[in-house]
Amino acid sequence: MRKKIVWTLLALSLLFVIWAVFFSPQWLEGFNQQRADEASVFRQQGLTAGEQMDQQGCQDQALTGFAACSDSNFVCTVNQGVFLKSCFEVAAPTNGFCDGVPAFHDKATEEEKDWAKYNCWDMDIRGEGCRLLLRQRIEFCDALGSTSTSAGLQN
Repeated sequence: MRKKIVWTLLALSLLFVIWAVFFSPQWLEGFNQQRADEASVFRQQGLTAGEQMDQQGCQDQALTGFAACSDSNFVCTVNQGVFLKSCFEVAAPTNGFCDGVPAFHDKATEEEKDWAKYNCWDMDIRGEGCRLLLRQRIEFCDALGSTSTSAGLQN
């Protein structure tokens, strides 16, 4: 019985190695192409939406899309991140949008993490993706030079 288990595991391992050698590059190429195609679609959607709304509307739509997404957390976050970044590029300014937003740092500070975490909780959106999307707001506001040093929260 034990020999059967060992042989079965060895056979499965061999099959996995064969698959990895012969099919992994093709799978990766297909995955990368799919991601690039989706990024193009979400970028265009973001640009179109941004022409019709303000910055707060962009954030709201991206977070709504994220919360409703049934794909993996990774795919949902990436797609909505592409949407949000392109939407921000052309959206009308929202009065007070950057008030209370902490300054951006390449390595997120505790203030940035807390700001994003509590805003996500307030909107009842769970998951790391929400915080990453709000980090885009932090970076966007910092690039505008309009950030406030206040630690207050702004939805």
